[in-house]
Amino acid sequence: MPQHTRPRPICAHCDGFPQVAVTTGQTTPDGQRRTITADCPACHGTGHSIPVRAYARVGK
Repeated sequence: MPQHTRPRPICAHCDGFPQVAVTTGQTTPDGQRRTITADCPACHGTGHSIPVRAYARVGK
């Protein structure tokens, strides 16, 4: 019998688009734009958020 896993919630900060390519304004020797990739700081590039119950409590 197949096991069904529940879908993880999509990150509210990046709406499921965790990595983007940003142009630097410079061009490579062959004339293409130079880009860098940036990850979402909230989900660390996964696109999914961690359920609230998985967070660890800190303090009293």
